[in-house]
Amino acid sequence: MTRIVVMGVSGCGKSTVGALLAVRLGVPFVDADDLHPPANVAKMAAGIPLTDDDRWPWLRLVGAELASASDGLVVACSALRYAYRDVLRSFVPDVYFVHLAGPREVLASRLSHRVHHFMPLALLDSQLSTLEPLRADELGVTLDLTLPADELARRAVDSLGHP
Repeated sequence: MTRIVVMGVSGCGKSTVGALLAVRLGVPFVDADDLHPPANVAKMAAGIPLTDDDRWPWLRLVGAELASASDGLVVACSALRYAYRDVLRSFVPDVYFVHLAGPREVLASRLSHRVHHFMPLALLDSQLSTLEPLRADELGVTLDLTLPADELARRAVDSLGHP
């Protein structure tokens, strides 16, 4: 059973790549943004970064969603810090992370062209300063977000060793 978190800062393509990856693997897709409580969404929409106290309950919801997916699941979730990924691993020890990483300029351009999303460009630098790249002891792969989404999904599948 494959349970994957497509991670990274806002604007990196988590939702797009995650949905494509889920189709390739034949498993459901969940956007963790949809699991945020209204108070978190309101804070972010107002340009106020979330605190760890805001994030812990949300991360536990994401972890529970992963754990309940008996046939596999792909989740788009920022999972910016090692400690946040530890929460997810506490639910699913073998969760696999696909980190979409790339230049700030590309991220800023993407965010400035977004419509109907609660995460403003103003929070990008806060997210980048919070981001802790995958460590050697974590299951996962880091991919260049400037590649086309289909290519990123293909490379993610390849990194898993699936056909």
